[in-house]
Amino acid sequence: MNIEKILSEMTLEEKASLCSGRDFWHTKAIDRLGVPGVMMCDGPHGLRKQVGEGDHLGINVSIETNCYPSASALANSFDREVLHALGTALGQECQAEDVAMLLGPGLNMKRSPLCGRNFEYFSEDPYLAGELGAAYIQSLQAQGVAACVKHFACNNQETRRMSGSSELDERTLHEIYLPAFEAAVKKGGARSVMCAYNAINGTFCAENKMLLTDILRDKWGYQGFVVTDWGAVKGRVKGLLAGLDLEMPGGSGAQDAKIVEAVKSGTLDEAELDKAVRNMLQFAADYLAQRKPDIKIDRAANTVLSGELAAKCAVLLKNEGEILPLKEERVAFIGEFAQAPRYQGAGSSHINVPHAISALEAAEGRNVTYAQGYDIHREDNAEALRAEAVELAKTVQTAVIFAGLPDSFETEGCDRDTLAMPENQNRLIEAVAAVNPNTVVVLHGGSAMELPWLDQVKGVLYVALGGENVGTATVKLLFGEVNPSGKLSETWPKRLEDTPSCLNFPGEDGVVKYAEDMFIGYRYYDRKKMDVLFPFGYGLSYTKFQYSDLKLDKSDMKDTDTLTVTCKVKNVGSAAGAEAVQLYVRDEESSVRRPVRELKGFDKVFLAPGEEKELTFTLGKRSFAYYEVKIHDWFVESGMFFVEIGASSRDIRLSGAVNVTGTTEIPIYYTRQSTVGDLMRSSQGRAFFTRMMAARGGQSHAAAAEQDNLKNMGEGSEKMVQSMMLEMPLGALVTYGAMTNEQLDGLIAMLNS
Repeated sequence: MNIEKILSEMTLEEKASLCSGRDFWHTKAIDRLGVPGVMMCDGPHGLRKQVGEGDHLGINVSIETNCYPSASALANSFDREVLHALGTALGQECQAEDVAMLLGPGLNMKRSPLCGRNFEYFSEDPYLAGELGAAYIQSLQAQGVAACVKHFACNNQETRRMSGSSELDERTLHEIYLPAFEAAVKKGGARSVMCAYNAINGTFCAENKMLLTDILRDKWGYQGFVVTDWGAVKGRVKGLLAGLDLEMPGGSGAQDAKIVEAVKSGTLDEAELDKAVRNMLQFAADYLAQRKPDIKIDRAANTVLSGELAAKCAVLLKNEGEILPLKEERVAFIGEFAQAPRYQGAGSSHINVPHAISALEAAEGRNVTYAQGYDIHREDNAEALRAEAVELAKTVQTAVIFAGLPDSFETEGCDRDTLAMPENQNRLIEAVAAVNPNTVVVLHGGSAMELPWLDQVKGVLYVALGGENVGTATVKLLFGEVNPSGKLSETWPKRLEDTPSCLNFPGEDGVVKYAEDMFIGYRYYDRKKMDVLFPFGYGLSYTKFQYSDLKLDKSDMKDTDTLTVTCKVKNVGSAAGAEAVQLYVRDEESSVRRPVRELKGFDKVFLAPGEEKELTFTLGKRSFAYYEVKIHDWFVESGMFFVEIGASSRDIRLSGAVNVTGTTEIPIYYTRQSTVGDLMRSSQGRAFFTRMMAARGGQSHAAAAEQDNLKNMGEGSEKMVQSMMLEMPLGALVTYGAMTNEQLDGLIAMLNS
């Protein structure tokens, strides 16, 4: 396609038509110019291609296909290769079904574990989410299928998601809620970005020029197109001017007419419309150039792949007395999820799977018996089912209870109101543990849960939402055919009341205040030194790993340099296994509020018993920087930083120091309300203050009298006066007769020059 030639031959009406969908899933075609209509579909942990009337809630039927672990599970892998494998498989499936773009991944932060859609999001940590998202995008797009990262930005809850406003400061926005999207654009090369429904500080994302143009295109260099979340348009022309290209699903054509009218009336420059049209023509051209119609899909092989990925994502949370792996002895599987697994979330990402393999099915041929234990949909039979399960538990060596969150607890469109599991499940676990000391719990769910019975059981295995073959993965993990290697991509708090957003989630009257600022997840809990159920990055194994030989290639560096970090990891246990090694950076002393430590690197390494490998990490400016609002950019404050290698945010095994010198200065602008302390931050100000104090000290009688007065004011008075002096506004120097108004104005002018 010759994009510029086609653009020159298009009518105004044709240009406008490309800025909205033909229907729920297709862009419009312009047959006379050879511009095809292009299909996009929901994802991202499977292909949801609807064959009839479309919708974005997963109501109408879609094709039967494979379902892979959800994002919340995938993030627990801490493994870029897992995301590469998923992206490749999904890209091939899209090509086979003539789908040009898959909606996802979801890169919103897990601000609160109550968000009903958390199963679609990676993590509470922007670095982890960005790295995994970029790996997925690279592999998907390598198959010729565009990724559409969503929901840009600050769409971190379902309550009032289509109309609410997320209220947060500039630093928090850039440090927490944008970096994953930035990585998706810069590192992943994402070809599409979906703007969110919500507003940011009162301006809806679909018409937010700061977000869609100033940051996305101008600052990050984004070259793709921007599409709305379905039905997110507020003002169509205003959105176009802000950087919005495509409205979905489209509708009756009324929005296209608004664009035409705006151009004809002169309120919209046709050149602005042409920017959006070029982006949409490029999307169509890429589709034609990268189409692979001959790809065939092996559904059975993809089912196996789904199970392999699920096994790499599972997190072993507790293993008292090495209860796991299970021995070949009589085992009871208890709980409805054992025969009807919860393997995906509800809503627009719901995949039509012909058959999900349960743990009970996967355990066929082993010495395993079953009791239902609870009913997901009913409570009136809870006592009878529990009694049956307890009797079975008395007769076996080990009782494995399959529990967790039902579909109704985690779904698009509404948030959770509790971290608790259903009460009939909690009572079942307590009752079984009371009669069988060897009780293990397998947990299904897309986010953190309260576990009131944790001290009563010996083992807990979190399989998250592991896709259609989670049953096979679970059985292999339980019986030791696969060693668990997942680590938690979000902190599990002890109580809902402990969460940083507890008092401000989900907001009031459509406004949610991000009062916790950048302190979400482990950034909050570690800063508060708060006990948690399980920390960020936590996960056990059937073997043990030893960390050693931390080396930093320099002890002093500028923020324009890079730092190479190496360490060794050795498997000192008896089983082969993989370890997710995490690198954190800690600012020893900062003039601004910062987290105790922040994740800045990770790697997954597989080791045979006795095997040792060296890992290498590279750190640049962003690894040490915070976002400074005074310069609207990333800034490194000179000082000592610690590079920490650990098995979780609270299990630091190695630490090394590096002195980093920042090469950017923050400009200081003085007013009469600036303090003497602010004055002391500049060389000119310090020189003036020294001269002023010397002049005051020359008045010997007054100085002596002042010292006598200080003695009369009691111990600590000198420190008080010094502190008050530093906090004194410059305007007070006139009030106290230290200088005239004219002298102060001259001083301020000098300092600001």
